[in-house]
Amino acid sequence: MKIAVIGAGWAGLAAAVRARQAGHAVTLFETAPRAGGRARSDDDDGPQPLDNGQHILLGGYARTLALMRSVGVDGDEALLRQPLAVRWPDGTGFALQERGIRWIAAARSLWQAPGFTVADKLSLVRSAAAWRRARFDCDPSLTVSRLLARTATPRLRQRLLEPLCVAALNTPVDQASARVFLAVLRDSLFGERDASDLLIPRVPLDRLLPRPALAWLAGAGTDIRLRTRVVALERVSGRWRVRTGDEDLFDGAIVATSAPEAARLCATVSPAWSAAAASLAHEPVATVWLSTPRRTWPAAMLALPSDSERRPAQFAFRLPASDAAGIATSRDHVTLVASAATPWVERGLPDLRAAAIAQAREALGFGPDDALECVGARVDRRATFRCVAGIVRPCAQVADGLVAAGDYVDGPYPATLEAAVRAGEAAATTFNAPDKVSSLRTV
Repeated sequence: MKIAVIGAGWAGLAAAVRARQAGHAVTLFETAPRAGGRARSDDDDGPQPLDNGQHILLGGYARTLALMRSVGVDGDEALLRQPLAVRWPDGTGFALQERGIRWIAAARSLWQAPGFTVADKLSLVRSAAAWRRARFDCDPSLTVSRLLARTATPRLRQRLLEPLCVAALNTPVDQASARVFLAVLRDSLFGERDASDLLIPRVPLDRLLPRPALAWLAGAGTDIRLRTRVVALERVSGRWRVRTGDEDLFDGAIVATSAPEAARLCATVSPAWSAAAASLAHEPVATVWLSTPRRTWPAAMLALPSDSERRPAQFAFRLPASDAAGIATSRDHVTLVASAATPWVERGLPDLRAAAIAQAREALGFGPDDALECVGARVDRRATFRCVAGIVRPCAQVADGLVAAGDYVDGPYPATLEAAVRAGEAAATTFNAPDKVSSLRTV
């Protein structure tokens, strides 16, 4: 079949690769000059290129890791793998043990974790047992804060579970969906062995997937059209016209854009689907990059005390900095990430930079004479959809022969790279059995 894939983010790249592997003729459209969508590098040619925000993967991202292998990326070289840990700068916190059945290992790990009382540890055991009995499911209207208030102690909530929620769902805990959070816990913290491992990119995001995927697609004969905006989609005699200035006709189309752009493209094709996609609210993520004197950290990723007044970031990431020749310097490259960052977006980038530097100096133990340099800051205003309790997400099917692919389509997970890749692959697989296109639902 002749398939159009609109959008070259991670969902679109996954759809294009899998459709081409299935033997379809694929044309990939992307408005921007480069692929990657909301997980890309703005400039990966310098000695310390900046991504458009710090992204991490989990060991359970099976489809994402498989896609990377398909396009020639060695995950062992490109990703720093570490057991899941929520460490604080003082060394306290939780680190998941690598041995044993995961839910037992999680309970054992917390039992041995410094900084938690016996009451904290017992409350996690009780919580985990209750979640398992309920098959990690709950009322769709339940928020994470209400879920945790039932069994978890305040310290356990503040020092482990709430940071995990904000990092995974990018939504404040008093609004976040408990059902989605439980799905994340089920398949990571309490999932298969290594599923909860943290995978921190060692290379710029462009080299993690977008650039290798484009090279693979070009080598496979894909028609790649960057800097090409799709103006409209139209149904013509059972096929799809993709209007870009040219009037190309396709047997099927995959809309792998952001939710607002997908709503625009599908407004006349399926008004109800378009309204569902347009109704999704979004939450920003703010990122600040610092160059700091080298320090020894308890872990490559640290949780930080945060608030909406003076401490914006919930997590800090450290990678040794290098010069243009790739030689390590005496400085560290530190990334501070503020999820659910609406208060800081409203205050503006100057306040965000100043607060992040002050927070790093306080939390990471830098003295008044230590030089902390802000090398970049950015805000992604629509980083993810707001994964609130009771959310209704649009299904993957838009119309006959027209499928949506994105981290926002109906499914069990929040807006993650794995959700995007799964949606892209599911959309591509649909065209291997055209009779199923009209009944597709992602799960």
